[in-house]
Amino acid sequence: MLPKAKSEAMTRSHLAGLALVAPALLMIVLFFMVPLTASIVGVFETAAGPGFDNLVKAFALYSHDMIFTVVIVGLSTALIGIFSIAIGGYFTLGRNPRAQAMLRFIYRWPMFIPFIVTAQVLRTFLAKNGLMNNTLVATGLLDPASATSLLDWRGIVVAFVWKQTPFVALMVAGAMASIDRATIEAARNLGARRLRLLFEIVVPQAAPTLMVGLVLSFVTMMSVLSVPLMINAQSPTMITADIAFRINAYRDYGVANALGLISLAITGVAAYIYLRQGVADRR
Repeated sequence: MLPKAKSEAMTRSHLAGLALVAPALLMIVLFFMVPLTASIVGVFETAAGPGFDNLVKAFALYSHDMIFTVVIVGLSTALIGIFSIAIGGYFTLGRNPRAQAMLRFIYRWPMFIPFIVTAQVLRTFLAKNGLMNNTLVATGLLDPASATSLLDWRGIVVAFVWKQTPFVALMVAGAMASIDRATIEAARNLGARRLRLLFEIVVPQAAPTLMVGLVLSFVTMMSVLSVPLMINAQSPTMITADIAFRINAYRDYGVANALGLISLAITGVAAYIYLRQGVADRR
């Protein structure tokens, strides 16, 4: 009787666990798996039957935009990593409590601002007659005739870096704060300077967390629509803007689905690189 009672208790426990995760699984299936499956199927649906016409058309029309997207998101990811390391490193190795407190108070603000608000603010700030150029002209640092607009690929990079750096820096700073201080103090006592401490002691130990933050930021930036639409109103542009254009202008869901599948493949490559590196580190 005892084994039977134990088996029934385990069954009830398993059923209770399934009941707890069922709502989350249902949400994933309804709002992710079903639309994803429909989009993938839609890529290969054409007027003449199943085929690759939508993918061929997507590459023919938007290959430059695909390259542009990868370059912009890759550059933004690299800059986010640099600034996150700098912020987390100063929190870990800095010796000015007031500067640390001020930086801690300021750098988190962009986390609570949506991308659409970020894009609108930067449209005002980076325009030819925007706040940045007007301030530089008023202080005599810029000739009015030399003022130029940054509402192009540079504006997109600024928006992505400004918005995503606090998210990654928060993760990196936490990982750096958990490092054993004894190793840092030992290296400092041996004469290691701050930059050497940062890149040879601190960053290698926080690298897994940094990689997680950068991959999440890469995926997030690949999916943003408001920033390229509001800042870079010219060609080339990002894939998300192309998807919106194909749907709104032509109701061409086949090519839009193809562009979405290509975006998924790009983010999948980034995720694969991260997972492969993680498996190698565990080995």
